[in-house]
Amino acid sequence: MRILVTGHAGFIGFHLARQLLEQGHQVVGVDNFCEYYPVAIKRGRAALLRQHAGFTEVELDLADRAGVNALLAAQRFDQIAHLAAQAGVRHSLTHPHAYVDANLVGYVNLIEAARQHGAPRFVYASSSSVYGGLTELPFGERQRTDTPISLYAATKRANELIAHSYSHLFGLQCIGLRFFTVYGPWGRPDMALWIFCEKIQAGEPIPVFNRGQMQRDFTYVDDIVAGVRGVIEAAELPRCAIYNIGNNRSERLTDYIALIEQALGQRAEIELLPLQPGDVPATWADISALEQAVGYRPATTIAQGVPRFVAWYLEHPELTAEVRRWRATSPPAR
Repeated sequence: MRILVTGHAGFIGFHLARQLLEQGHQVVGVDNFCEYYPVAIKRGRAALLRQHAGFTEVELDLADRAGVNALLAAQRFDQIAHLAAQAGVRHSLTHPHAYVDANLVGYVNLIEAARQHGAPRFVYASSSSVYGGLTELPFGERQRTDTPISLYAATKRANELIAHSYSHLFGLQCIGLRFFTVYGPWGRPDMALWIFCEKIQAGEPIPVFNRGQMQRDFTYVDDIVAGVRGVIEAAELPRCAIYNIGNNRSERLTDYIALIEQALGQRAEIELLPLQPGDVPATWADISALEQAVGYRPATTIAQGVPRFVAWYLEHPELTAEVRRWRATSPPAR
């Protein structure tokens, strides 16, 4: 197939594009290489994708309506995998317009172009954050999601509602995937795993929010990609659907930290802090719907996945040095 992957230089988009290329698909990647975190990491991911003959790269901001429309008018895609977004719950508290531009304007530009130019299937990334402050675990797709507690979550829920309207009005097949705390090699430096490794190595205290009483459905990136590929390659799916995609386990953050310590061979100094605005105490994905739809079955425990990230992290000192320089000049809101 010929597949458009937006956000190909992002964490999940890179892994998806690489696996699709390895499976023999043609991939057109679109990314604007924004500076939310060091662009060197994104350029490094993109450079690996350019080694594949079936890959074409387009540097484009999805907020550019004319550019998006021109791209889809010029090329026929069998699938669209829309993973580009402004990520980060805490960043959305201080930089709201970045989320409106990327997650709302860019999203509408792309889904409208998909409608106009006849894309058969529009697969897009949502987030476990849409469950807001719900406490009934595990989270299931039938639970209410009308109480987002961050702007990031609100934009992702808006994406789901826009997809439903496009499916209803125009017959566009729209499949949303609610990602649960994805981690792994080439991960984002604003996420806990990278921050913890960096601070433990430097002998600095690591910030642990909600005074350590945090639980997350940590999902290894290869398992996420397996689920996304299952949706892309499925012959039959509903015209409009939303699926959780996670590890189907709720792990204690303290256990996650212990695995990092073990992989690094260093003990962490822990700074216990209150729950931050926009954060939720616990997540846990009920993945039964996706399992039934495409046979999705995650296979990687945190005991397997965390050491893989740490090994990658230690093998890339040039990237970790770039991140340290970035942190030294970045505002604390990150």
